[in-house]
Amino acid sequence: MRRLLFCLAFIALAAPMTTLTVAVKNTAGKPVDNASVIVRFVKGHDVLKLGKGIRREWDVRTNQEGVVKVPSIPQGQILIQVIAKNYQTFGQTFDVDETAKTIDVRLNPPQAQYSAH
Repeated sequence: MRRLLFCLAFIALAAPMTTLTVAVKNTAGKPVDNASVIVRFVKGHDVLKLGKGIRREWDVRTNQEGVVKVPSIPQGQILIQVIAKNYQTFGQTFDVDETAKTIDVRLNPPQAQYSAH
């Protein structure tokens, strides 16, 4: 346990960290619960090292309010992808350089399907 705390303290001193909140809503402004939110590290940091494990991304789900809170991550460029049933997949990169950041995501309904036959 001490080793893990030491590693986390070392990471916190080595790179500025951000507490990230992602709020997912539909186009009508209603929360989308149980959406899969994937946060990938793109640029500005290699990976988040937790003890012996290395984390290159977080994969979490939104709560009933459509919100997910990601534990502290190093600042830099991240890719956020949101996948939810009955909605188009969302994907966008963001620059994160604050100690706390909230990103609002609006999901669109699926597009009509067309067939060439």
